[in-house]
Amino acid sequence: MATATGGSEHTPLLPGGANTSQAGSSYSSAFGVTAGELTDMLDPKDPEKLQELGGAAQICKKLQVDPKVGLRQREQIGASGEHYDEPFQARRAAFGRNTLPDANVVTFWQLLYAAYNDHTLIMLTIAAAVSLAVGIYDDMLGSHKDDEVKVGWVEGAAIFLAVLVVCFTNAINDYQKEKQFQKLNAKKEDRTVKVRRDGGEVEIGVQELNVGDILLIEPGDIIPVDGVYLDGHNMTCDESSATGESDAVKKGTMDEGRDPFVLSGAKVLEGVGSMVVVAVGTRSFYGKIMMAMRQGETAVTPLQRKLDILAEQIAKYGMSAAILLLITLTVKYLVNCALAPEFPPASIMFSQFVSIVIEAITVVVVAVPEGLPMAVTISLAYATTKMLQDGNLVRQLAACETMGGATVVCTDKTGTLTQNRMTVVRGVVAGRELQSRAEARAFFETLPRETRSLLLEGIAVNSTAFEGPDEQGNIDFIGSKSECALLGFGKVCGLDYRCERADHKTARVYPFSSEKKTMTTIVPVAGREGLFHVHAKGASEIVLGSCTRMIGSDGAVTELDDKARAELQTHISKFAHRALRTFALAYKEIDADELAACNDEEAPLSNLVWIGVMGIQDPLRNGVRKAVEDCHGAGVIVRMITGDNIETARAIARDAGILTKGGQALSGPQWRKMTPEQQHAVLPRLQVMARSSPLDKQIMVERLQERGEVVAMTGDGTNDSPALKLADVGFSMGIAGTEVAKEASDIILMDDNFNSIVKALRWGRAVNDSVRKFLQFQLTVNIAAVLLTFISAVFSSNGQSALTAVQLLFLNLIMDSLAALGLATEGPTDALLNRPPLQRNSALITFEMWRMIIGQAAFQLGINLLLLHHGTEIFHLPDSPAGNAVLRTLVFNAFIFLQVFNQINCRRILPHEFNVFANIHRDTGFLLVQLFIIVAQWLIIEYGGVAFSTVPLTGAQWAGTVFIGMLSLPVGLLIRMLPDLSACFGLESANSAAQQHRPEVSTARMHIVSSVKDVQHAVRFFSAIHNSQQARRQKASDDSRNILSEAPSFAGRSTTMPSSDATAVPTANVSARGSWTRVKRAVDKSGDSTNGSI
Repeated sequence: MATATGGSEHTPLLPGGANTSQAGSSYSSAFGVTAGELTDMLDPKDPEKLQELGGAAQICKKLQVDPKVGLRQREQIGASGEHYDEPFQARRAAFGRNTLPDANVVTFWQLLYAAYNDHTLIMLTIAAAVSLAVGIYDDMLGSHKDDEVKVGWVEGAAIFLAVLVVCFTNAINDYQKEKQFQKLNAKKEDRTVKVRRDGGEVEIGVQELNVGDILLIEPGDIIPVDGVYLDGHNMTCDESSATGESDAVKKGTMDEGRDPFVLSGAKVLEGVGSMVVVAVGTRSFYGKIMMAMRQGETAVTPLQRKLDILAEQIAKYGMSAAILLLITLTVKYLVNCALAPEFPPASIMFSQFVSIVIEAITVVVVAVPEGLPMAVTISLAYATTKMLQDGNLVRQLAACETMGGATVVCTDKTGTLTQNRMTVVRGVVAGRELQSRAEARAFFETLPRETRSLLLEGIAVNSTAFEGPDEQGNIDFIGSKSECALLGFGKVCGLDYRCERADHKTARVYPFSSEKKTMTTIVPVAGREGLFHVHAKGASEIVLGSCTRMIGSDGAVTELDDKARAELQTHISKFAHRALRTFALAYKEIDADELAACNDEEAPLSNLVWIGVMGIQDPLRNGVRKAVEDCHGAGVIVRMITGDNIETARAIARDAGILTKGGQALSGPQWRKMTPEQQHAVLPRLQVMARSSPLDKQIMVERLQERGEVVAMTGDGTNDSPALKLADVGFSMGIAGTEVAKEASDIILMDDNFNSIVKALRWGRAVNDSVRKFLQFQLTVNIAAVLLTFISAVFSSNGQSALTAVQLLFLNLIMDSLAALGLATEGPTDALLNRPPLQRNSALITFEMWRMIIGQAAFQLGINLLLLHHGTEIFHLPDSPAGNAVLRTLVFNAFIFLQVFNQINCRRILPHEFNVFANIHRDTGFLLVQLFIIVAQWLIIEYGGVAFSTVPLTGAQWAGTVFIGMLSLPVGLLIRMLPDLSACFGLESANSAAQQHRPEVSTARMHIVSSVKDVQHAVRFFSAIHNSQQARRQKASDDSRNILSEAPSFAGRSTTMPSSDATAVPTANVSARGSWTRVKRAVDKSGDSTNGSI
């Protein structure tokens, strides 16, 4: 999708513009212009089409509106005299209303269906249906028809319940998230604007705007529709949110040589004016992009893809085990029937076959990981709820876990890294220097009284900025950012700009212009009739060039000599080197005659008195540098993409810790000129892009994704929406962001703060870890339970497994679901940011996880088979039906407690994490789940009776089974200490390159390479000095010999000598001041070959 920029050519956002109905066309004939003709000149901006339509005056005439009067408030009569029931009916039918059609609102039931449309849940539903049917048959007609308690239906019903819980949890989560997003955008609908109607000014809601309305524009307004400029004064708009152009755009008529098009989404920085509305709703620039954003589709995340594959594999293995068990038990039963003295009757055989089928289905149900989608859902729901408290509104749940694998964060500067508030941070006035913004008041108090008065007067009167409510209703300065910074400084120093302006009525104003780079205001001197102060401010070099005097440290006016001028230039250069925007303040005193002689076009800027210079900067947000360091520590590269000039971008990036030694900064035009191959070559070291356009952001995302990176992108403007859509995770700004950007994003930063991105990174990694923890636990339970069921059933004399179907139900449903709740709700820790991100295609289960899964499953299987065959001797049980019932209860209880303690073991999954109890006292959810499971198990053992096939146990038997369960902890420790044999089994180790994503060129490597190049510079520099000195001595010696021999001339002698590296080195004019730069430049050109060997 192309984006409109200034005067550049591009394709329209939507082919053919708006959808114009036939009815609309018939209404359009009543006017002298169609909606299509009006929108064609806006996207892209086309002054020629505006001229074809006759300019703004003719457009007003065709739209039947007088710019001085505006539309009629109750316009109900059409151009041909038709009478309509509602005001503006014909106009709205021809050009549309200023509303967007309701998005396809997804109902709760549609969300519920979408949540159910999952391979694992569908597979669970099939298994539950088969289990329920067989269970009901067995209860009614099979082997359990005479039982007092019918429990055959419970297993299938419980699985259905698990599916419903997962679906409803997902649907409710999505529904609440959409409600929050709608609430966030609700304020947009309440805005009012000023229009001219019936010759007067009225306020109306933005939805009531019509094509043909005369919209009145003031500083601070956000333009809600597209229009053509009519008249005004010094109107300047910030269209960066719509076009990506960072420079403010002066608006005016074509006759004035200025941009006459005012786009929706633009912000008025200064000046006033009026425009005729030519496009509203879906036909406006804003509306087109909003409608385009609704066409996107959500991509499958890396974790979702891996989980789908894993679920299918588990289902295949579970089905294979069930079929094998079915065949084995069937063959065994038939062989036993053939060897029996009498062949059993058909009814008994059928009943036995049904029991065998139930056993096989039980294996499938146990193997299918119904807790896995539950764990993912709970983890995401918990994380998104907590992230909202951290300032992140997650619009797409999957973006939360995708952010955990982010390898690159491309961030804006203004408002994200910085405070989006230009502030005076340095300054020099009357020989005194301001070192930081925190010292502003103390600095001001040290100035002479007259100087203070002049400084505040100049700041207050020579400005068009003012104080008023911003978009959020907060009182702030509105206008030019630089003027707002100066007024903010004045406010800190006790300035009441309203009183100053009231006391000094403006005599003449020369507005700021990009050509002159100054603004001048003339005001009368208070208490001195006939005298006036000329206050000037602007670019430091220009103002300084106009000054002949200055205010000294004692407040007296002195001559500005060469020494003082050089000192001031040094201060200006120092501020500029630190990427501060410098503004100089000067004044002079004139009388009434001189005022009368002033030219209306040229400000009287000669013989000014220098007051001082202010260094203005958008300061970094608190904690940004620490957040960037956290990203680097987490293996995530932070790249800054901004519209500022490259020097400012470098300075801010360096202060934030983004631009490190050896890193590279490019401008957007340089980036666009490169071929894709060249772009790939510079990407590893590219840390800053300045003067960027929306297209640059898109190209950046595409190139990074081509390299296998998981990209997070921030943006606040309408023009950023394509890049936000394209990125793996798009972050929009909740405060400064446009609705289009929010619509395109996955996560909204409610506080516009880069620190919130780091919090999202922590939560994303916590979600990924939670899923892996549960997966390790789930597979251990499934493998142990399936093998125990299979082996015990095959080797049992009557074909029954060690665990009954209802016992397996408790193990499979309660343990899995509660384990999902316990393992999926642990909050993020600082340790999450001390490791690299995962590769996009890394294995979901690492070698260390498989080692733990297989080791624990083997231990649990062995200990339960040991109990099953030797439990009577170990616990001194009688060889009787009652003793056998106790033994089976002991096996069941021991198996459950093995899982209880293995959950603790699964709290940590990395090979170096030996302390499984770390922060467990803060993991309240996990502790509550463990307590609930233990209490539930006690109730089942003591009171389960017939339903769970259990009998009460003695205290010693309880202690014995709990002790057996505790053995999982030391076994887990021993397994963690085993050597890494991942290469032998073809598996990925947690610390392997296949798992961990590491940047091609790390910041440490760039630092080393840069340091080596610095050493090379120094060596070559001193080598050049040494060779130059030798050359001079040799030349002096040759001159002496030539004089003695009366040689005619040495003008043709070579002026170069070979250096130590066989490179021609200049032998003339080599000095410490000039040669270092030349040698450094030469080394830089050849340094790339050196980099490869480091």
